[in-house]
Amino acid sequence: MKKNKKRILFFAETVTLAHIARCIALADKLYVTKKYSIALAADDRYDKIIGDSIYQRLPLKSVSSDFFLTKLSKGDPLYSVEILTDYVNNDLQLIEQFQPDFIIGDFRLSLAISSRIKNIPYATITNAYWSPYLDMRYPIPELPLTKLFGVIVAEKLFNLVKPVVFFMHSLALNKTCKKFGIEPLAYDMRESYTYADYTLYADIESLFSMKSYPDNHYFIGPVLWSAKVPLPDWWLSIEEAKPVIFVTLGSSGDNHLLPLIIDALSSMKITIICITARTDLLLEGSYNNVYSSDFLPAEEAVKKADIVICNGGSPMVYQSLVYNKKVIGIPGNLDQYLMMAILLKSGQGEMIRSGKLTAKTLQEAVSKLLNIPPKSHKTIEFNSIDILEQLIKRST
Repeated sequence: MKKNKKRILFFAETVTLAHIARCIALADKLYVTKKYSIALAADDRYDKIIGDSIYQRLPLKSVSSDFFLTKLSKGDPLYSVEILTDYVNNDLQLIEQFQPDFIIGDFRLSLAISSRIKNIPYATITNAYWSPYLDMRYPIPELPLTKLFGVIVAEKLFNLVKPVVFFMHSLALNKTCKKFGIEPLAYDMRESYTYADYTLYADIESLFSMKSYPDNHYFIGPVLWSAKVPLPDWWLSIEEAKPVIFVTLGSSGDNHLLPLIIDALSSMKITIICITARTDLLLEGSYNNVYSSDFLPAEEAVKKADIVICNGGSPMVYQSLVYNKKVIGIPGNLDQYLMMAILLKSGQGEMIRSGKLTAKTLQEAVSKLLNIPPKSHKTIEFNSIDILEQLIKRST
């Protein structure tokens, strides 16, 4: 029997909210066209924030967020052959169950194997700062090396041994390829992170100094998403006569820094909106200029803000750039440092290393940005769905 609709299966490696959020944002847009049967494979750890699904949900195995973030903080390879083998088998089970015509994944590295085993077209959502075709010097994140030698020396050492590091981080995936009889990829972490039939950069192309890249790589623009949670009771009472600072460190930021951040900002003549991501850290009762909640629709908070303070990751940075807001990034892992390196070139923000954060450095950064007039706003183009639909039509 001929199928009426193309079947699209999304895989979200649910180690941070960003990966499932981007899948949901794209799946929602494809779903409303009524042209496709959509399913999302993801762990349920963020379901409280995501809300009810409008399409089929399938359970997916992902390592715990704590496990993932600990590996990231140490600079260790994120996955072992054993974990990736389990992932491939889980992928294959879900592919067999849903019978997709096209697969879209976000940081689900095992799809480099399972999609080829099943011979189904596969697109990965990623960021251009992981591309092998990007010309940039890599900043050093908060690693034991940084604490031991200091930032300047550690960064020189890091860039010296970078080829070895990238080789080591590609080994587990390539060993797993061989285990399943699949030809290995290039022995480069960036290839492991971006390999697919189609590589989709969820970025603003003009921010990146790309070398010539293959014609199966596409810039689709930022993929934005906000938590589906109600606005708190205090939302309409926010004092906007003073500058508004929105603080969120996200699911992959170091929320242990929040008390320091809020304490430093509370002494300034500003209004603070804060997402804590923790129900045990509600702050508005302790300070007369702080409004906080465990979660908020980020888009609404960004609209109200003059400055956004975040972990420097791409979802919140792009949400801020879309609304022409200045950003103070406090990154910890390499992904966040790479995004902040790109942002700093745009002149839209400041970076404070999480290992160097103090009340003084934060207050100085806020004061500096408040005294800089906003740049003229440029409309950011979003062509993600047009490109996706073209690829689906071409491939199926």
